[in-house]
Amino acid sequence: MDMNNTCTKLSDKDMMTDMLTAEKFLCSAYNTYATEAGTPEVHQAMMSLLNDTHAMQTEVWTEMNSRGWYPTEKAEDQKLQQEKTKYNTFCAACQV
Repeated sequence: MDMNNTCTKLSDKDMMTDMLTAEKFLCSAYNTYATEAGTPEVHQAMMSLLNDTHAMQTEVWTEMNSRGWYPTEKAEDQKLQQEKTKYNTFCAACQV
């Protein structure tokens, strides 16, 4: 069977979703590798890769969001304040 006749082309949205998924996976992996690095040099290399990957993930997400492919809802100011208060209280308790 000729695979060229049965394959369909991925849409731009599908390709960008795949890129975003890959970047998320890489962020997770590099974070683990940095945490478990055996030397300062390896740690720094993993942190550099992690930072680069976060930047790429942000670029892909921003483009997807601008096209309406990854919409987000704006959080209500009251809910944001509640969360800030909750975590500030938690953090203050940890500093005792």
